[in-house]
Amino acid sequence: MRRLALGVVLLAGLAAVPAGPASADPPGLDRFYHQRLDWRPCDDPALDGAGAQCAGVVVPLDYSRPDGPTLTIAISRIAATDPARRRGILLSNPGGPGGPGLGMMVGVRKTLSPEVRARYDLIGMDPRGIGRSDPVTCVVPLPTMLFSAGFDVFGYARDTALAGALAASCLAAHPDRVRYITTRNTARDMDVIRAAFGDPVLNYYGASYGTYLGAVYTQLFPAHSGRIVLDSGIDPDRYWVGMFQDMGPINEAGLDDWAAWAARHDADYHFGATAAAVRGFVEDLVRRAAAHPVFGSGYLVDEHTVPLMLLALLLNPQLNASLADMVRMISDGVDGLPLDMDAVKAKITSAVPVETSGMAAILCDDKAAPRDPAWYYDAIERTRATQPVFGAFAHNITACAYWPDPVEPPTDIHNAVPVLTLHATRDTRVAYAEGLALHRDLTGSRLITLADTRIHGTFRVGLSPCLNDAVNAYLETGALPATDITCRPDPAFFPK
Repeated sequence: MRRLALGVVLLAGLAAVPAGPASADPPGLDRFYHQRLDWRPCDDPALDGAGAQCAGVVVPLDYSRPDGPTLTIAISRIAATDPARRRGILLSNPGGPGGPGLGMMVGVRKTLSPEVRARYDLIGMDPRGIGRSDPVTCVVPLPTMLFSAGFDVFGYARDTALAGALAASCLAAHPDRVRYITTRNTARDMDVIRAAFGDPVLNYYGASYGTYLGAVYTQLFPAHSGRIVLDSGIDPDRYWVGMFQDMGPINEAGLDDWAAWAARHDADYHFGATAAAVRGFVEDLVRRAAAHPVFGSGYLVDEHTVPLMLLALLLNPQLNASLADMVRMISDGVDGLPLDMDAVKAKITSAVPVETSGMAAILCDDKAAPRDPAWYYDAIERTRATQPVFGAFAHNITACAYWPDPVEPPTDIHNAVPVLTLHATRDTRVAYAEGLALHRDLTGSRLITLADTRIHGTFRVGLSPCLNDAVNAYLETGALPATDITCRPDPAFFPK
């Protein structure tokens, strides 16, 4: 533990010394851009069942040193159903950051029209450092890099220590490559993938963090940007600390929305017959978890984790019952009844399949975070009254406070590449205001707003025929809507 503490101190000092920026467009990439892909079975039931094949794309670890070490990016391909009319690839990213995306298109293809399916190879990708793409792993095996700070300075001190330990363990595990697991490098990898297919432009569908990745691609490679769809867009200026801060109020609102649903089902869950009573039950649950924490299967249920468990399932109203089941399980567990922690884990990971190590690397390598622990604690204290459940999460310290400065500056997003952006007004992951800001930064974009919907990720089967038709029309024709438009959800999508 002394050595680990010393490592945290040394890394905190290292973080104050920024490394020099790498070249944005280095020479010597011909062998990567003109490689041949070796397609094989994916050895994954869902992908193999969809008729997909998989390959590895070799890319430089550091694009400023193309003759140096390399990584292999795992991609999948579900071929266009009409090869004679193929117009290119449609690459995808599910978000996170830290989300593996190799199998993403197995689900997305269900929302695509037959015409789109006929003309595009659908490409899934595990971004560098994630999944099958030479993953990075931190020595400290935490299930998440994100915690809620608890109720007092002692709880915050625990999270501060965990953040430092996680940073030290991530940097020590892969000192030669963890610093290059960045969004800018993933965007460069995407352009290598485009070239390996022999396509002049890259078509892309990205959700959540995938919108930031897509926006970075349009900034770095405007001439190679084809038909780009960004779903639930992040404001590049608020990525990533500001983005988390924005999650506080929108998840408090999402909790109120879910509480109204749970109150209508009080006979099933017994949280309370009014939305206010349900909210009171949840706030009390966090306090009870602090007094009676439960540990099992590598998961800890306490005041630091319960808010994150709630947040994981607030992103989609179709998960209302699943969230209610989890709240009941946790409540019973902290009351001393048996708690099936594996069942709790399954509910969370199915909703948020993100790798902790990859998330830490990407966030911390992309953009420096404030270093002073007092900066975070002051923000937590300011928001406790208005954000009683999620404020201590949204403003909490992370491993990035102890991470060295990024090797490159963040990408300044401002271009006129034609892009279709999508956003729900009551998104609980990325505030609607952030989608508006991204739309303004991408001056050639159009925005489709999904009104009055608590959802993260709008391009879904059955959610909004209006929005789905507009996305498919754009992918089919390349023509953006003449103006921004507002769509409404299908009432049948929502649970009663």
